[in-house]
Amino acid sequence: MKTLYLDCSMGAAGDMLCAALLELLPDRDGFVKKLNDLKIPGVVYRLEKAEKCGITGSHMTVLVNGIDEADINFDSEHHHEHVHEDLHVHDHHSHDHHDHPAHSHHTLKDIEHIVREHLDLPSTVRDDILDVYNLIADAESQVHGKPISEIHFHEVGTMDAIADITSVCMLFHEIAPDAVIASPIHVGSGFVKCAHGTLPVPAPATALLLKGIPIYSSNIVGELCTPTGAALLRHFVTRFGDMPLITVKSIGYGMGRKDFSRANILRALLGESMAPPESDNDPGVLVLSCNVDDMTAEEISFAMDRLFEAGAREVFTVPVGMKKSRPGTLIEVILSVEKKAEIVKVLFKHTSTIGIRETHMNRYCMNRTTEKINTPIGQIQQKRSTGFGIEKTKYEYDDLAKIAAEKNLSLKEIRQIIQAETQQ
Repeated sequence: MKTLYLDCSMGAAGDMLCAALLELLPDRDGFVKKLNDLKIPGVVYRLEKAEKCGITGSHMTVLVNGIDEADINFDSEHHHEHVHEDLHVHDHHSHDHHDHPAHSHHTLKDIEHIVREHLDLPSTVRDDILDVYNLIADAESQVHGKPISEIHFHEVGTMDAIADITSVCMLFHEIAPDAVIASPIHVGSGFVKCAHGTLPVPAPATALLLKGIPIYSSNIVGELCTPTGAALLRHFVTRFGDMPLITVKSIGYGMGRKDFSRANILRALLGESMAPPESDNDPGVLVLSCNVDDMTAEEISFAMDRLFEAGAREVFTVPVGMKKSRPGTLIEVILSVEKKAEIVKVLFKHTSTIGIRETHMNRYCMNRTTEKINTPIGQIQQKRSTGFGIEKTKYEYDDLAKIAAEKNLSLKEIRQIIQAETQQ
């Protein structure tokens, strides 16, 4: 399965995502030409080599009417892009926040007209662009307490953002990964200047866009994740977490503008994952464990039954040696994350433990299906497991045991009869 992993340990922004994904393509110049051939009003794409902390990669510069948006907002704290300066509630106080003569603005309907009517793109790519734009506009709408219809986009900033979003959406369409996984997102710290004043990092719109996504901060001062980067990740990423088991085929480095003590890069790794989609998206399991040395076998058996009733996937025990050379029992419970609170309560209620250990574990699972098959000795269920290039089959034990008891045969004899029938 073609899997794309995005390392967002230094945040994410539209230009960084674009450059990182572009580096995965064999013909980068050809794709940049394709971007410029779109003729987004006033926009010119320019892919440039860049270096951060000795690592070489690429940076995508977008010129709007010959102007680099980064040069306009010279006093901004942003090191990637300047969405906060471009997206705002349209009122008489906000027209003069750019120190240049252009003051025209676009509504979301204007953006849709540009994308639908002026960009020669597949309909799926146009839909992706507008979905991402709607995510950003909706976040700004919630932050300002205004309807989306009152959210306006500055002319230069609009084209700069359209350029970033369009290029990333086109690249996802070109690469066509089966799964997109991203690391937890480093958002930075401190404050950022925008048209509305000085705001904490992550900025309010960015924080809304990252709601439900794992994020973190550190001692790096600056805005590492922008609204555009957050919206693109929310739209395209299928799962956030650790890198899966993957055979990497190509690696891309997208560079941010600003320099930090760490390499300011977004890394994209494209490869083949051996796990099928169901396994790759598995959230993993929890293992709760405790040691007891003062419970009888009957009490432990009763507790195990209650744990299964509470939703445990598996419960098992291991004999252990404990303090003062006492023989004891290690009780381990495998469960899904959502069952944790209930299972913890059952463990404390039905065992003598006063402390429980928790471990989160990733899983690699084969796809499992069950089908009924007809045999000379009756209908039985067959379990089939596939994945990782392997296929396994197994007959349902309860069905075999029932037939064996009815016909006074051993399980081995039952299996031999079924096997002989399937080989004919």
